[in-house]
Amino acid sequence: MNKINWFPGHMKKALNEMAKEVKNIDALIYVLDARAPIACLNPSFFGLIGSKPILFVLNKVDLADESKLNKVQNTLIGENRKVIMLTSTVSGAISKVASALNELCSVQIEKFKAKGVNYFVRAMILGVPNSGKSTLTNNLCGKTKAETGNRPGVTKAKQWVKLSNNIEILDTPGALWPNLENEKTALNLAFIGSIKDEVLQVEEIALSLVEILKSDYPNALKTRYDINGSGSSLGIMEDIAKKRNFILKDGDFDYERTAKTLLDDFRKGKLGKITLL
Repeated sequence: MNKINWFPGHMKKALNEMAKEVKNIDALIYVLDARAPIACLNPSFFGLIGSKPILFVLNKVDLADESKLNKVQNTLIGENRKVIMLTSTVSGAISKVASALNELCSVQIEKFKAKGVNYFVRAMILGVPNSGKSTLTNNLCGKTKAETGNRPGVTKAKQWVKLSNNIEILDTPGALWPNLENEKTALNLAFIGSIKDEVLQVEEIALSLVEILKSDYPNALKTRYDINGSGSSLGIMEDIAKKRNFILKDGDFDYERTAKTLLDDFRKGKLGKITLL
């Protein structure tokens, strides 16, 4: 498989702008897609963050394997770091986020409270493309403020949003890092849609996903496509193509259509609750 990489110009600009804003904020909200949370940890971000408090949001838990998320949660919790789990499309997220931010920034809040000042916590929201940052921002606002879409690269510019709970949020564009050296990380980001399909060889990506599912979630493919689910990854892809009648005019299998269907089913949770670590 060719090396996966995608780092358009707006991402470099976004990282530079985030670096400038860090000095103006109290905390960071780091959104991780719960289907591949470790892959969503951008090493470039930690260089920007310094010692600022971090609230990790394991997002899209409705699509994830919660039995694996407890392990992830334990690796993220630490001094000045908290973890919450939610689904950004479900109402009520603001109470979880506000409570956690107020706890992380309690010293600052109390210092100003002693002076009779009602302090606004300023937080920057970070995450890789398609992690649900803007959807979470809109949920927190109670109305649509940030453009959203089920594809990477929708948010192109930073935007401040004032919430009702003495909190201001800076929504930022999703950004990857310039060089995806780790193949497993790159694949997991491709699976969840953080890398544009247009720059990928979707058939190869789908084959890699089948290989992982065979090992970690053997019943997922059997249940969804009513196939045997054993044998080679290519054979499984062909079994799916047969079941869905994805056959070209010359009688060959339509591998591209099969691959796109498989990836779409995974991303929409139709293969079950899955977390890739």
